[in-house]
Amino acid sequence: QVQLVESGGGLVQPGGSLRLSCVVSGTIFSASAMGWYRQAPGKQREYVAHITTTSRAIYVDSVKGRFTISRDDAKATVYLQMNSLKPEDTGVYYCNALNDYSDYDVRPYGLWGQGTQVTVSS
Repeated sequence: QVQLVESGGGLVQPGGSLRLSCVVSGTIFSASAMGWYRQAPGKQREYVAHITTTSRAIYVDSVKGRFTISRDDAKATVYLQMNSLKPEDTGVYYCNALNDYSDYDVRPYGLWGQGTQVTVSS
């Protein structure tokens, strides 16, 4: 069973930066696309970005140019560098392993972890 442990969240002022990490076990990491999702208070979880096994990155429009997803296969870890943070980026951030059928059809298949809280506020 895929296990995911997210970390790196916190409280940051608008315009600030955070780097999230997600350590993965229970799957062949290098053979899995990996994604980040977030859930704002009172809203459903939404897709943020994913990275393919060849390190090609795809983003939701609202974070393009501000967020960067990357992976380290040797450490079975996926990262999300978040710059120029906005209050609307607030939420719990989750990672997951994905079945990627196309750039715009990705489906998480691991058990969701605890996530890491990101709060952007002055």
